[in-house]
Amino acid sequence: MLNLTLFGLLGAIWGSSFLLIKIGVRELDAFSLVAGRMSIAAIAFGILLLASRQAVARKAGDLLKLALVGALNSALPFVLIAWSEKSLDSSLAGVLNATTPLFSLIIAHFALTDDRITTNKLFGLIVGFFGVIVLALRSADPTHDNPLLAQLAVLGAGFCYASAAVFVRRYLRGITPLVVASSSSIFGALFIVPLTLLVVNPLPVLSALSADVVLSVIVLGLVNTFLAYLIYYHILGVWGASRATMVTYIVPPISLFVGVMFGNERLDLLLLIGAALIISGVLFANRTQIQAAFSVRQSAKLPAGD
Repeated sequence: MLNLTLFGLLGAIWGSSFLLIKIGVRELDAFSLVAGRMSIAAIAFGILLLASRQAVARKAGDLLKLALVGALNSALPFVLIAWSEKSLDSSLAGVLNATTPLFSLIIAHFALTDDRITTNKLFGLIVGFFGVIVLALRSADPTHDNPLLAQLAVLGAGFCYASAAVFVRRYLRGITPLVVASSSSIFGALFIVPLTLLVVNPLPVLSALSADVVLSVIVLGLVNTFLAYLIYYHILGVWGASRATMVTYIVPPISLFVGVMFGNERLDLLLLIGAALIISGVLFANRTQIQAAFSVRQSAKLPAGD
């Protein structure tokens, strides 16, 4: 029951990220918001690494790979999403970000020898990306303030996440997931903070920010990045990758619900249809892994609700 509760909590945390970002960019530019978020998470991860005395990567090659993951899995996609939400509804950003597993299928097909596109995966890709087209059609309506360029930025973030996931699977299999998460977060902060100092002028005045914006950045760093990774890797260790990664399937509906209910964002038929198509495509494309995950549960005779 505890692990199922943590699973639901993780989905709620990651699903709420998009509304918190929307709140943050009311007064902050994308770079400053991400620099604050990643600095907080990096400090927390640094303290954790020191306290746990985990063996960290020391080889120059591994450090360079972790730095690349930090850019691809944190800094760059965080900036793209934050920039997009200057003009994009948080609920729509959350739904579009659900295309990450679809991008992963395409990249893995060309980068990995043991993860080729099958008929099921191809059908799921077609359905999922048709959902993206449906969502893009909303921007043709002049009453919608969701420009196509901002939607493309979120898709670009999804591509970054997918690229990082495949890269880690191919080149960093010998490093523990917690060290990958910690090191890449620290490198991501080291990448984005100097860049922010270079491109943002003038820098935000912290005392001029509203309490809501400051709180959103703190929560994004401590809860939606640091704590979320700790929960995820706990579930990963207990349940295995197939079941743990299913959290990506509940994030889009949660982000949609949170954006509409607490962000007063617009809900219409095209948004619901597009979201349903994307989620259905992801589920169908990963049907084999889902079936395998539940087969493992049944064969291991895990108690219901664990």
